[in-house]
Amino acid sequence: MIKRQRLILLLITLLASPLQAGVVVIVNAENTVNDFNQRQLVDLYMGRDLYFPNGQMALRLDQSPDSKVRKNFYANLVGKTVAQVNAYWARLLFTGRASPPQVIRNSKDVLKAIRNNFNAVGYIDEKDLEDGVRVIAHVD
Repeated sequence: MIKRQRLILLLITLLASPLQAGVVVIVNAENTVNDFNQRQLVDLYMGRDLYFPNGQMALRLDQSPDSKVRKNFYANLVGKTVAQVNAYWARLLFTGRASPPQVIRNSKDVLKAIRNNFNAVGYIDEKDLEDGVRVIAHVD
């Protein structure tokens, strides 16, 4: 009886919670970068490194500060809230040490920007993937 109740509870929980795809980091389909590890992504998105492993400068793209995908990206990548990341960038901008990634309105616009720029790198919800881009990392 208890096993049956647990199974029913598990099924209700699974059905009640929306299925979420993970956040993926993408580049132009023609870009030669194969993949990024966690450390490289942190360095790139926190302004410590501005280049792909092949030496080409990366055009870093960020989502809108109020987007759910940005919240998930930074929570999973560096364990920080969007407010904490914004405060981090405010400090770096004040000292002149680095500039934040370019903010793009939404996943659709990130896809468009990456398709049109060989050196662009950005992140989107995996369910929004389209042709013309290539996944180089998963951030879950």
